[in-house]
Amino acid sequence: MINILRDFKDMRSIEIFRHRADWILRILFFSAALSMLLSARTLAQSPVIKGYISVRPAAVRYASVTFVNTTDTTKQLSALTDTSGNYQLILTITSVKPGKSVPTTFALEQNYPNPFSSSTAIPYQLSKQSDVRVTIYDVLGREIKTFNAGLQTAGTYGVVWDGRNNVGGIVAPGAYFYRLQAEGKTLVKKMLFGFGSRTNSIPLPGLFSAPVSTSETSVGQSRVKGVDAILSGGTFTVRIANTDSTSPAIIPAQFNNVVIKGDTTLNYFVTPQPFAVVYLDSAEQIIRGFGGANTLIFRPDMTPAQVQTAFDSTGNLGFSIMRLSIPPDSTQFAANVPSAKLAQSLGAKIIATPWTPPAWMKSNNSPNGGTLLPANYAAYAAHLKAFADTMTAHGVSLYGISVQNEPDWNATYQSCLWNATQFFNFMRYNAPSVGVPILMPESLGFNHQLSDSTLNDSLAAAHTAFIGGHIYGATPSPYPLAASKGKEQWMTEYLINSGSTSGTNPNSTDTGWAGAMQTAKSINDCMSANMSAYIWWYIVRYYGPVDDGTFNAANAGNITHKGYAMSQFAKFVRPGYHRIYSTLSPATNEYVTAYKQGSNVVIVAVNMSSSSQKLSFSLLNGTATQFTSFVTSGTKNCLEGDAFTVINGRFTATLDASSVTTFVSF
Repeated sequence: MINILRDFKDMRSIEIFRHRADWILRILFFSAALSMLLSARTLAQSPVIKGYISVRPAAVRYASVTFVNTTDTTKQLSALTDTSGNYQLILTITSVKPGKSVPTTFALEQNYPNPFSSSTAIPYQLSKQSDVRVTIYDVLGREIKTFNAGLQTAGTYGVVWDGRNNVGGIVAPGAYFYRLQAEGKTLVKKMLFGFGSRTNSIPLPGLFSAPVSTSETSVGQSRVKGVDAILSGGTFTVRIANTDSTSPAIIPAQFNNVVIKGDTTLNYFVTPQPFAVVYLDSAEQIIRGFGGANTLIFRPDMTPAQVQTAFDSTGNLGFSIMRLSIPPDSTQFAANVPSAKLAQSLGAKIIATPWTPPAWMKSNNSPNGGTLLPANYAAYAAHLKAFADTMTAHGVSLYGISVQNEPDWNATYQSCLWNATQFFNFMRYNAPSVGVPILMPESLGFNHQLSDSTLNDSLAAAHTAFIGGHIYGATPSPYPLAASKGKEQWMTEYLINSGSTSGTNPNSTDTGWAGAMQTAKSINDCMSANMSAYIWWYIVRYYGPVDDGTFNAANAGNITHKGYAMSQFAKFVRPGYHRIYSTLSPATNEYVTAYKQGSNVVIVAVNMSSSSQKLSFSLLNGTATQFTSFVTSGTKNCLEGDAFTVINGRFTATLDASSVTTFVSF
């Protein structure tokens, strides 16, 4: 019984302590509130500039808002927006004394309100220019939230903390410490969070800074004069910029000739900075590679040096797919062997496409035009198999073989027309005898109708390894039916052909940087449309990735602008990577795709704008700590650039004007 009474007494003591502690916290909270009311009454006698910063419809948190006197740019007033996008500057002229406006000491003030339950301001003052960092810790010394304010001049500043940690979660109620690091010194104070309602009924006082000046003696006077100028209708330049904590990041904005006449409310809408979100856990299509064609119908075979330039990833293009042409004459099959064998030894996949069946199999008995006679389907399958067998006998293994190049284009050169029914019949009844994975239909504009009936038949679909097509006159788009059948989509031929006739080069625009940027954009579009491969037309040509010297013999064998633009994908997004889901907002002239294999992450950003663009990246549902950039532009050829450290899952980079930038994390 005595023990029970002792236990009851102890419990009662604990309850009384809790009750008293709760009242102490309430008294502290209402004392802080009363102090704020009195402060607000005093400050109300001074001019106030306040407002709201937003990117429709969202508020901009922790942005820097600076008012610069137009007449004397040394007079500047700054504030940070709070979690609701509000800012406030209070011009306390009654408390200003000449020579004392810029603090002479380094100080960290008590946060207000304190205790708090929603947001609190942490004021501090600098006696000289310094890099500033404010960090919140819990009672165990663990870092909770960090504000990197950056380089600030002498003056009074502050940060606003909303009780969230570095990853956006609300922290538990309790005691916390905040530390100011600047001027080579450190100051620490304590605060209480989580007591009272989640909504502050009292507005937070504004955070303000003293005017910037190189002379402390004149600062007090200039500040007083600056206030007088405001009261008499002075004009200001308003600058809105990012800090390390601004969310969402914005394009810095400036508003000129802003008139201030005492208490003023100024709301500004700004433009969000392009912001890419990369979901590291969201795998899309597998990437098989990037490459081009080496067809002997119209061009000579690639030399060993040209193959090395195209398919070696060390200092070269890093291509991983070579597309061959299948001659209608079987005696010419082996002509493809030397270059294909070397490319394969460098890791390339080899695919092959016929431009026409042998003439005797066709309706017009000609290599140009006509159709394949149904009676000769089996003979044609044997013809394709003979090519594959020849390549195998010479040490070249085909990754895939096509049925027909551009079956919907009635060309005057080697060609053959096919319709959906003909494809269906061949794929259902004759494809298995080829003995190599089949690629079809390789239409001119990626016409899905030519393959729909094949995919909708279970047997014909089973005989189809992957879907291929070209994008001439077409916008790359997903193919849901192919995806539902588990078929990869390959873009197997494209050529940027401007038709320019300027200068001595009839296709001079094709060889310039504009054509290279169009090529990079087309790769981006194909990858975004869930294609697993991107294959250019001729690898070796003056308008291709490797110059053939047509217009300048000295350039023969050199990598062209297009080549370097393509290498931004080919060298770093290797076969076996998966594209991962990403978004970009707002979508203007920048385009982003992202890829991953294991812990390796690659992000490719294409800036089609004629000016440099700042772009922020947010990485979700995974980890990458550092990226190295590689840039191709009109003046850079896959040049290694800056390194970027990922902080709290984010980093920001500036993209060169008209460029392709690849960010690589290994």
